Formats: sequence, C-alpha cells, structure tokens
Amino acid sequence: MSDLSNRRGFLQSGSALAGAAVALAARPTSAQPTPTRPSFRFCLNTSTIREQKVGIVREIEIAREAGYDAIEPWMDALHQYVADGGSLSDLKKRLQDAGLVVPSAIGFAHWIVDDAEARKQGLENARRDMDLLAQIGGQRIAAPPVGAQDKPGPDLATISQRYRALLELGDQLGVIPQCEVWGFSKTLSKLSETAYAVIGANHPRACLLADVYHLHKGGSGFDGVQLLSGLAMQVFHMNDYPAQPGPEQINDSHRVYPGDGVAPLVPLLRTLKRVGFDGVLSLELFNREYWKQDPLQVAKTGLQKMKAVAQQAESA
Repeated sequence: MSDLSNRRGFLQSGSALAGAAVALAARPTSAQPTPTRPSFRFCLNTSTIREQKVGIVREIEIAREAGYDAIEPWMDALHQYVADGGSLSDLKKRLQDAGLVVPSAIGFAHWIVDDAEARKQGLENARRDMDLLAQIGGQRIAAPPVGAQDKPGPDLATISQRYRALLELGDQLGVIPQCEVWGFSKTLSKLSETAYAVIGANHPRACLLADVYHLHKGGSGFDGVQLLSGLAMQVFHMNDYPAQPGPEQINDSHRVYPGDGVAPLVPLLRTLKRVGFDGVLSLELFNREYWKQDPLQVAKTGLQKMKAVAQQAESA
C-alpha cells in the first residue's frame, strides 16, 4: 500500500501530461527493459459473504484460503466481535498471520447531516470506528453520505467543510476517511460531486471511494475517472451489473461477479493504471444468490473473475 502522506495532487495538471509525453518519447530501447507497474492487488469486501454470517474470524480465514491480498471488513462485524469478548490484538495477529492487510473498512457514521446534534454524534461514532480499526492495522474507512441519502443534502461547499472535519478526526487516529460515491443517493450520487467535495476539503489525505455499480447507478459513467490522479483513489470497489434492469431500477442485489455483466471493466482498469492507481480492487457484492452458496467458493470465484478481468487490462 502506497504511503498517502506524500499525496501531492488530485487532478492531473497540464505539466504532468506534458511530462508523460516526454516520457513516452524517451521509451527505452529493446536493450533496456521497460519498467512495468505493479499488478493490481485484490481485496475481499466482506459484504460479498456477509449474509452467510460466519463472523469476522472466519471471514479472515476465507480471504486467506481464497488467495486475497487484503480484506475490507464491515464495522458492525468488528463491533460484534468485540461485544462477544474478542481481542483486537488477537484479531490483528490473525490478519498478520494470514498475510492480509486492511486497506479499508465499511462504516456508516452520519458525518454529513445538517442536524448539528446528529452530526456531533456521527463524528463520535466515526471516532469509535476509526479507533477500533486502527487497533487492527486498518488504514482507511468508507465515508458515504449516509443520513443525507434520501433527501437533497447540504451544498457541496458545506459538504467539503464537513468532510475536512472528518479528515481531521482521522488525523488524530491514523485512519483516513474516504468520501464515497453513492449512486442511489440524493447527495454525492455522482463522481463529479464527490470529486468537488474532496478537492474542496483542501486536506493532504483527502481521497474518494468509487464503485463500478455506483458509477453506473448514479449516471456518472466511467470516462471521468481519467481526469483523476491515481493518488485520489486508494481503494476501488469492483463488481459488474447486467444490461437490465436499467440504472433507475437496478439495485445492489443485481451486482454480479466482474466479467459476468456489461460494465466496461477492462477499459476502466486500463484507465486506472494510466492515471497511476496503486491501490487495491475490492470485490463488493450483495447478490442474494451468492449469499446462499458456500462463502469460500464465492470468494474464490470472485477472485478468479477479478483476476481474469485485470489480466485482460494488463495485457494491453
């Protein structure tokens, strides 16, 4: 995982593009091997197997057995583990022994809402989540517009201020909140809106969390990703979707394995590589049919299909 402390840019500048052109012109000769970017790294978002309700310890084992590099847990599973008497230091050792990192986790703190008391409580919940996450070596946490998803929320300038407050809280705890695009939301439903909020926060560790399904659901499309620096995206949620139903009717349960739908995944991954993405691809599914199946087999199948798409993208 790249160190976010040296993040310098969000949008690629004209000078950076000019530099890239010079670099291409100075391509090494056949006697000089061309450097290659690191391969994509792969993460299991535990939503993919959450309804099998195996618990966080078994989820870690499944991610390891399936061959993932990382795991993206949901905070409710971690809180349940602690409530049941589990030790966070033991869980951190399990992760280390499994060779897994925790690049991100899924939380739902109400950091964005207009109600001042609700927002204060939301920040306290975020503090609790980030403190727990830091104790197991977690690096980032999702910050979706929960609480403002069912009605038009604050204006983008206000959202930027509130996201910055969340980032400053994260500074205290060593965890980075990722402003998340939610395609079904009335607030931050588009990549452009989320990018505005993240840039407006004017914070060195500001970043966004994008998702194939949400870019489709919210009507963002995928071409806008090329305008972002790879440093602005440290985790990218991977999935696919069918041709029908369309964006207005589609919901999370329609998500399918990468490559089993119609999303332009290969061009998207090529774009991510081109803009310098060096994070992880995290498989996030909510497919009810998959939830009925053996969780290890689902995790293995998802990884195989993610790797197959990534291999196509890297072979270009």
